[in-house]
Amino acid sequence: MTSARILVVEDEAIVALDLRKRLTSLGYEVVDVTAHGEDVLAIARQHRPHLTLMDIRLRGEMDGIQAAELIRAELGLPVVYLTAHADDATVARARVTEPFGYILKPFDERELRTVIEMALYKHEAERKLRESERRYATTLASIGDGVIATDESGCVVFMNSVAEKLTGWTGSEASGVPLSIVFEIYNEKTRQPGANPIAQVSKDDAIDGLPNYTILVRRDGSEVPIDDCASPILDDRGDLTGAVLVFRDVTQSRIVEQHMRHAQKMEAVGQLAGGIAHDFNNMLTVILNYTEMLIEAAGADHPWSHFLHEIQRAGERSADLTNHLLTFCRKQLVEPRSIDLNETVIRIEQMLRRLIGENIDLVVKTSPSLGCVRMDTGQLERILVNLAVNARDAISDQGQLIVETSNRELASSQVGNLPAGTYRCLSVSDNGQGIPASQHNRIFEPFFTTKEPGKGTGLGLAAVYGIVTQCGGHIEFESEVGVGTTFRIYLPAAMDPPATLGTVVQPNPPKGKETILLVEDEASIRALSRRILTTSGYTVLEAENGADAIQIAMRESERIDIVVTDVIMPVMGARTMLQQLRKYLPEMKVLFLSGYGDDSLAGDAAVFSKSLFIQKPFKASDLTVAVRRILDDRH
Repeated sequence: MTSARILVVEDEAIVALDLRKRLTSLGYEVVDVTAHGEDVLAIARQHRPHLTLMDIRLRGEMDGIQAAELIRAELGLPVVYLTAHADDATVARARVTEPFGYILKPFDERELRTVIEMALYKHEAERKLRESERRYATTLASIGDGVIATDESGCVVFMNSVAEKLTGWTGSEASGVPLSIVFEIYNEKTRQPGANPIAQVSKDDAIDGLPNYTILVRRDGSEVPIDDCASPILDDRGDLTGAVLVFRDVTQSRIVEQHMRHAQKMEAVGQLAGGIAHDFNNMLTVILNYTEMLIEAAGADHPWSHFLHEIQRAGERSADLTNHLLTFCRKQLVEPRSIDLNETVIRIEQMLRRLIGENIDLVVKTSPSLGCVRMDTGQLERILVNLAVNARDAISDQGQLIVETSNRELASSQVGNLPAGTYRCLSVSDNGQGIPASQHNRIFEPFFTTKEPGKGTGLGLAAVYGIVTQCGGHIEFESEVGVGTTFRIYLPAAMDPPATLGTVVQPNPPKGKETILLVEDEASIRALSRRILTTSGYTVLEAENGADAIQIAMRESERIDIVVTDVIMPVMGARTMLQQLRKYLPEMKVLFLSGYGDDSLAGDAAVFSKSLFIQKPFKASDLTVAVRRILDDRH
């Protein structure tokens, strides 16, 4: 037995009483009985019956059809009409209210129950269907892809909001319109019209992906690159009843893909530049050291002394260039230290002039009382290079770039979230085209660039931002279109004096009697290093690669006091070699030599606590002082 609640609307009292009695005996709950159509809506609101049995002819001005229309429109309740007879016009009016059945008077209980149960079942099925449709409609409306559904003839029957936005058509405008009109596509490369994806799935009854480089023409004529697929809609018998097309705007993903390709290309250029710098530093090590030996041997009065000094200065300038190259390709070892900000700006000034070109006037203003900052010299140079290149690109013809340093005393949170204290301010200003205000909050985002496609990666300012924040500093800017842009970088002050770059040359280079295992694949560097070390009193065991070094260590482990090794070597790098050497030299002391900093170096240095690093090109005194410091454990 069911407990469905039923409202009875009947103007004949005897019929109403009989209906109540029969319904109760069948297990239904009669919530109320009324003879007036005007009362139906209020009663239905109060009791929310599952079904209304409605006589068509009622007392008063409102008949059953009008009352049924009210409760159907407001409450969505099912209605079964009760009638003894009705003319064609009345039946036609009743049909508009979409009744769930008719019961002709007189009726028996079996007929009454059958009609009621069928109406309840139909209403519940329709309710579930509506819920399902709302659920799917909500899902389709909320996903980020455009969705268009068609009937079997290829005309649009549904579009979600994303599809409306991408095509420029509203769902109501597109309803019944052939998909080829709403979804006009062509191949971006060939400019030929694209095949209708719905027609393709209709033919194959299978999921069909859109071809690459597909362009959608919006209703207003604008274009957008899209991607995705179409699939058929089949009924229970497997017959095609339509198709659904799912597509998305791939503009942003294309931009990211282009940036990634550019970044990969720049990474490849960086690898090439790092390799060149590594080999060049090897050659400069030989050139500078043998030149220094010749200068010492010739003496100041030798007629060739001037030429030798010129060779030495040219070698030093070349070493400076390779350092800039290593900064560009991010292969320079990061060594935060107390550095003179003014000295760095002045030292890189000539390089900046070459970068920005002759049409831009570079003005450098350094504060005479400026102190030091603690950071890596290469990273500071990278900041200046990136900002200078951006300024150059922002100046279309003639212009000016101003680099200025100053001291700033800041109160807490006066600039960004910096704590109160002393800061060194580095400002870089240009009178270029400026940055639109709408882009101000995005310029430090990775891959975001104000430059035209193909002219920038969007990585320069992101890298500057990362370096500054890692140093505990802050970067801010102000820019106005047509006026120019100024970046201000605040770096925490370092109170200790600037660290000496490189090893201080001592008048009497330190000597020793220990035995050194020298591992270097470059023969000229190996010969030079052996000469420097043996001249200083050391015994040198030479190995041109890691395998040779391991063989020597197996034989001479008790004699070896320190390993001096290149980091980058063919076949076996320093990391692998040193791991093997530890079997024979458990208390090993290590001096690393390299043409550029390498990621693996940090790991090796962490494993071997008694270690130091010197960068090529190095001087003879750099090598002997570093060896002595490790042997005496003074680092």
